[in-house]
Amino acid sequence: MTVVRAALVQTTWTGDKESMIQAHEVYARDAAEQGAQVICFQELFYGPYFCQVQDASFYEYAESVPGPTVERFQSLAKELGMVMVLPVYEKEQPGILYNTAAVVDADGTYLGKYRKHHIPHLNGFWEKFYFRPGNLGWPVFDTAVGKVGVYICYDRHFPEGWRALGLAGAEIVFNPSATSRGLSNYLWKLEQPASAVANEYYIGAINRVGVEELGDNDFYGTSYFVDPEGKFVGEVASDSAAELIVRDLDLSLIATVRDRWAFYRDRRPDAYGPLVTP
Repeated sequence: MTVVRAALVQTTWTGDKESMIQAHEVYARDAAEQGAQVICFQELFYGPYFCQVQDASFYEYAESVPGPTVERFQSLAKELGMVMVLPVYEKEQPGILYNTAAVVDADGTYLGKYRKHHIPHLNGFWEKFYFRPGNLGWPVFDTAVGKVGVYICYDRHFPEGWRALGLAGAEIVFNPSATSRGLSNYLWKLEQPASAVANEYYIGAINRVGVEELGDNDFYGTSYFVDPEGKFVGEVASDSAAELIVRDLDLSLIATVRDRWAFYRDRRPDAYGPLVTP
């Protein structure tokens, strides 16, 4: 498949889990009507960004993966013929919780999951209270639209995972996020285009919008797709309003760029040992 029509959703917290899930079902149907073949939602899509506080009551949002929410969207994916990336709160067993994204193929098949590796713990982002670090590596999923990878929010500051996904054959990498204006806005349109260039694939960057009742983080949206040349694909989304972003990604550009810049050929893994020494 040369051209893939891909979608991102940035939205505000509706106030409860069920209405949030229903809103995303509507977004998925709207994307399908526009011809989208793959969609990714924002980080922890069916809840608030509860990591603004440390409160064990929010453990109740965690569920098995696959589990009720993923299975619900498996049915929708099959109905719509759409690949879905579903960022959820995973409970492997009581007390073992992860920030996870499930990947579902266009026929509704559950393909697997990615668990966020890098867990921040700073004012307004108390994630170590809620999540263990990911332990499943950097899987790339062979989907109906091509090879898809996932890297979640804070992960994006670390180049190693981006490269691991590229080495595993990723063509499109989604980075669902919950990131605030005062903290990271100056990096948002810098890091992911640079990572797309360095690793020569497409990136879909998703951020929620609005100020939620749990804190004063101002989530600034501006979701976008960026191509392997570091160029935005179409317009960047609003910094304040919910929005469905649908763009055409020409995957043939990946081969063009890799023929021009032989970054994978010219890597020197034999010299990188000190980089992974604690």
